[in-house]
Amino acid sequence: MGDMSNSDFYAKNQRNEDNHAAGFGCSLMELRSLMELRGTEAVVKLQEDYGGIEGLCKRLKTSPTEGLAGAQPDLDKRKELYGKNLIPPKKPKTFLQLVWEALQDVTLIILEIAALISLGLSFYHPPGESGGEMCGMAGGGVEDEGEADAGWIEGAAILLSVVCVVLVTAFNDWSKEKQFRGLQSRIEQEQKFQVVRGSQVIQLPVADIVVGDIAQVKYGDLLPADGVLIQGNDMKIDESSLTGESDHVRKSADKDPMLLSGTHVMEGSGRMVVTAVGVNSQTGIIFTLLGAGTEEEEKKEKKVKKQDGAAAMEMQPLKSAEGGEADEKERKRVSVPKKEKSVLQGKLTKLAVQIGKAGLLMSAITVIILVLYFAIDNFVMEKRPWLPECTPIYIQYFVKFFIIGVTVLVVAVPEGLPLAVTISLAYSVKKMMKDNNLVRHLDACETMGNATAICSDKTGTLTTNRMTAVQCYVGDVHYKEIPDPGALPPKSLELLVNAISINSAYTTKILPPDKEGGLPKQVGNKTECGLLGLVLDLKRDYQPIRNQIPEEKLYKVYTFNSVRKSMSTVIKLSDGSFRMYSKGASEIVLKKCSHILNEVGESRVFRPRDKDEMVKKVIEPMACDGLRTICVGYRDFSGDPEPNWEDENNILNDLTAICVVGIEDPVRPEVPDAIQKCQRAGITVRMVTGDNINTARAIAIKCGIIHPGEDFLCIDGKEFNRRIRNEKGEVEQERIDKVWPKLRVLARSSPTDKHTLVKGIIDSTMADQRQVVAVTGDGTNDGPALKKADVGFAMGIAGTDVAKEASDIILTDDNFSSIVKAVMWGRNVYDSISKFLQFQLTVNVVAVIVAFTGACITQDSPLKAVQMLWVNLIMDTFASLALATEPPTESLLKRKPYGRNKPLISSTMTKNILGHGVYQLIIIFTLLFVGEQIFDIDSGRNAPLHSPPSEHYTIIFNTFVMMQLFNEINARKIHGERNVFDGIFRNPIFCSIVFGTFAMQIVIVQFGGKPFSCQPLDLEKWMWCVFLGLGELVWGQVIATIPNSRLRFLRRAGQLTQKDELPEEDVNEENEEIDHAERELRRGQILWFRGLNRIQTQIEVVNTFKSGTSFQGAGALRRQSSTTSQTQDVTNVSSPSHVSLSNALSSPTSTTAATAPPTTGQC
Repeated sequence: MGDMSNSDFYAKNQRNEDNHAAGFGCSLMELRSLMELRGTEAVVKLQEDYGGIEGLCKRLKTSPTEGLAGAQPDLDKRKELYGKNLIPPKKPKTFLQLVWEALQDVTLIILEIAALISLGLSFYHPPGESGGEMCGMAGGGVEDEGEADAGWIEGAAILLSVVCVVLVTAFNDWSKEKQFRGLQSRIEQEQKFQVVRGSQVIQLPVADIVVGDIAQVKYGDLLPADGVLIQGNDMKIDESSLTGESDHVRKSADKDPMLLSGTHVMEGSGRMVVTAVGVNSQTGIIFTLLGAGTEEEEKKEKKVKKQDGAAAMEMQPLKSAEGGEADEKERKRVSVPKKEKSVLQGKLTKLAVQIGKAGLLMSAITVIILVLYFAIDNFVMEKRPWLPECTPIYIQYFVKFFIIGVTVLVVAVPEGLPLAVTISLAYSVKKMMKDNNLVRHLDACETMGNATAICSDKTGTLTTNRMTAVQCYVGDVHYKEIPDPGALPPKSLELLVNAISINSAYTTKILPPDKEGGLPKQVGNKTECGLLGLVLDLKRDYQPIRNQIPEEKLYKVYTFNSVRKSMSTVIKLSDGSFRMYSKGASEIVLKKCSHILNEVGESRVFRPRDKDEMVKKVIEPMACDGLRTICVGYRDFSGDPEPNWEDENNILNDLTAICVVGIEDPVRPEVPDAIQKCQRAGITVRMVTGDNINTARAIAIKCGIIHPGEDFLCIDGKEFNRRIRNEKGEVEQERIDKVWPKLRVLARSSPTDKHTLVKGIIDSTMADQRQVVAVTGDGTNDGPALKKADVGFAMGIAGTDVAKEASDIILTDDNFSSIVKAVMWGRNVYDSISKFLQFQLTVNVVAVIVAFTGACITQDSPLKAVQMLWVNLIMDTFASLALATEPPTESLLKRKPYGRNKPLISSTMTKNILGHGVYQLIIIFTLLFVGEQIFDIDSGRNAPLHSPPSEHYTIIFNTFVMMQLFNEINARKIHGERNVFDGIFRNPIFCSIVFGTFAMQIVIVQFGGKPFSCQPLDLEKWMWCVFLGLGELVWGQVIATIPNSRLRFLRRAGQLTQKDELPEEDVNEENEEIDHAERELRRGQILWFRGLNRIQTQIEVVNTFKSGTSFQGAGALRRQSSTTSQTQDVTNVSSPSHVSLSNALSSPTSTTAATAPPTTGQC
């Protein structure tokens, strides 16, 4: 079989090859094998088989400079032959699969079994009619045959309600899955790439790229397809996603031209010809092996098992300890994304488990009491023998008791909780799209509500990212406005225009405005756009200069990166000599200048004294106006001998300064207001920027991050590192803790500084709450900080693919005020869940107590199984829909974040739950025991098996549901607000659910009959039921007046204690994924604890000798304390919640103190 399919495959391929050869000069398989080569091997292969890059382009019928013509038939043909640039997603679960999953719920399975038993027994009639009298009360009271025949209805109704619950759950899962897929495709559509077609540079969605396209690759790109580099400047690629090697790989057309999809461009720029897309690219091949391959794997495995057991046996030993397991791990890791519990999920899981246990206990007790009561009553008091013909009747009773018990359990378990969370998150994510937040990870939305700190970039987030040159210093004159070109020395002007036009990415352009009278469109790097704007303001044009020296003619390019903070381009002049243009951050480039152009454009010596004066007189005043200062310079080299271009330090030195430009990037008008909202909401905003400290400070004041006269820190990267590192240059948490609380602006920071700051704030144990940090970033180098942060925001417009990949939320408009919206939505999710819980738990408490006491006193639950399931449906599914879709209000931003340790159920909520519970129980028990006298009807208590539904119990059921409905309105407020109707009409879902439930209840009571155990009620009784329900609203006002301070008990429900923060398996997962630095840190901490323990032991020894007791105890003590502290330490570091270590560190004897009593006892 295997051989045959293989030969088929080859035959098919052979046919394809002929087709390819007919159209293009190389087939799919040839290109695939070409892309598997690296380095010199690849260069040799290209030369020998294809005649270099040009040959390859010819065979692919494309031009290295003009790209594909872009004709549709040609593109379609390429897609057909070489594949499309997309990797097919895994098939979603079908609705039936989701139904099957929903059926796996334990409580539902128990109910189904009970219902089936009940059904079976209802069809069984005991032989002989006389059985009734002999079985005593068990058989008595069956009025007529019709009623007895209707016994099957209850079982059927239970089954039907189970079906309802299952369908609703499955539908919710299905819609969640659908939404999530929609989100994924939206993220994929957002990703565009620059491609040359018909000599025009255009932005194409990644999926439209075909083999033969010429793609422009620049710093920060995530490569969308495999390709061969045609021309590159100083290109470095991070291939760790494919190879696992963390070092950046240099790429150049003559040494290593192979670019692979899924790798990140860390530096430089260039052009490549696309050679493999989609499933045939290197990433695609891996994906097919992993993702889509899982089902095939399973099939294959089954096949292999059947065919060759022996072969499998022989192959077993090959799976060495390292190899096999690692592969397994790898596969698991790729195919199953890591599920990390968010704060809310952690708290909810714990709460659900607590409630479930209580429910199980109650239901067990209910069943036991009912069975015992029945047995004692019948067989002990009445002294009846157990007759064989009565067995089915008795069993029917026991089944009824069992069903009541299960019903108690069903009502107690809040299966609506996960539903509420899902609905709330999915709803929020959908709405957040409109607020320009594209959420990539669902729980990020809720974590954002707990954020206590935001570390924001300056450019583009706080500012508009429209750079405009407004001041300049040329020829010893500081111009406060852009001067007339005639006022500048012609020589300086010429050099300046050339330096800016050539020494900038050729992808950066200024295009005419889209609308009449609009601002010109800036494309590419915004700082370069500002400089090109300066060229245009000086009545010159950069395009002719670029046409004269196209990108291929640039001799060498030192691209901008965070270390150099400058960019330089070398060109070869006509006389064979070289000229290098340089631009960059003014204080950095000026340090490298030894000359400067004077007022007539001649160069004069630029002494250190002049530099200091320049900084004071020109750069600082510009920076204090909030301008970014850029220095432009140049240097000439002789052509003989040619300089060693790799020796960067000597090349980028000894420059001649041409001018200093002050570029303004105005603050976004809506930012100061957004920052004020954050500060009101208890969130500290910090600005982390690569700009000069004065510029940063000026902008921070404009934004309102800092206010004059406050106690805050504004420092640059150098000072920051000086303060947080010890003599050995290691970062110390204690030192960071002295810096971060007051730090508001970190200027001239490197990406490492950003990561260090974020990590430092998250790891800090100073405050009683662990800080929850959000970070914004757009650059490739922001990746680590975005990953480390609790919530990473990437910029949708200016952000590089690398940043987007590392982020949790993408800001589609790059605007800081969208972050405030995210905070609002996050807090709203938390509040929605709390509202739902408050409502749910009230119903749970009441229903369980009613069913339990009712069953114990009257041998029958006042609320029947089917009624309970209906109540369950109201409170779980519908209530979660109604309460989880409340829209957020501004008032959410007027309180501090909840923090990780705050219990899920606040004291106000506890007060409400208990208060409303008491009201409902009083009403229901009054109705249960004296209801028949109040309404003058027959009592429904002690009814025999299969008796018709009574009006008495119908009133109880109806009143119960009415109270829930009105309490649902109460549940909309959880902070003790008086007006529960505030904003109710802004949520149409809520209104429609309340009215819909009311209508359904009328139908159930009036026409539900036997299945729902309901007897139709007249208008007067209905009015009473509604009136008792309305009492809930009045009672709610009464509860609101009781001050919380009176209720000290029940404060801790749903609180995450430090131990429960992470379940075991999560800890293990965390362990796998700790990076090298963390491991070092952990080792350091363990050593530190060992040191501490030694000191403790020595103190113990001294004390022991002093007190004259035996030394043995201290030894035991030492062992004990050392193990405790080590385990404590390890759990601390591994749990992302970073439990406070301070108690272990602050006093050297704290661990000893903790473990001392038992050991001293032993002594």
